[in-house]
Amino acid sequence: MKNYSYIGISFIVLIFGIWAVSEFMSRSEANNLAYLTVENDEGELVKRKVPDFSFTNHNGKTITNKDYEGKVYVVEFFFATCPTICPIMNQNLVEVQNEFYGNMNFGIASFTINPENDTPEVLKAYREEYGIKHPHWHMLTGDRDKIYDLARNGFNAYAAEDPNAPGGFEHSGFFALVDKKGFLRSRYDEHGNPILYYQGAVSINDTSQPGDEEQVSILIKDIKKLL
Repeated sequence: MKNYSYIGISFIVLIFGIWAVSEFMSRSEANNLAYLTVENDEGELVKRKVPDFSFTNHNGKTITNKDYEGKVYVVEFFFATCPTICPIMNQNLVEVQNEFYGNMNFGIASFTINPENDTPEVLKAYREEYGIKHPHWHMLTGDRDKIYDLARNGFNAYAAEDPNAPGGFEHSGFFALVDKKGFLRSRYDEHGNPILYYQGAVSINDTSQPGDEEQVSILIKDIKKLL
């Protein structure tokens, strides 16, 4: 009987050891992701955290940064009538959505840079067109100046009205990654520098364009690390 007890205890220790190693490796991988930084008023570099925000989603509901607390989420800036990169970006995000569809600790925040046109009704129709179904993927509209301030000062993302640009607006085609505590994260490149943001305007299914690197699959891997 004692031998069976020892075997049982050894088995439990083995299982616990495997779990502990797996948990340690998982946390180590997450810690290997870079924190993006910003200079504070004292001139010190501190971790860049998503500032407070409050906008209206596609259902007319007020959504704030508090709704994303405890979630890993992806951020984009787009507009519904964009004829160039936005369709590719949102097709890519649908792929990301499908990867994490049943995970309630994951979300996406899509901020329109053309709120005058992109009402909740427009954004709801846009969701249906693209097959957006994840309950924590909010398409957000609201005060134009606050959205632009969030893009530039919150995420250091380029967004501007430009009558000469296709669709009348210009913006970057990048995705930002936010961890469960609201900090912006990314992986390091081969030189040890943070990549900052993830290329979202290159199709995950088409990497044939010279000079462009598909990074959505990398983004999916890094989301898994943070989850």
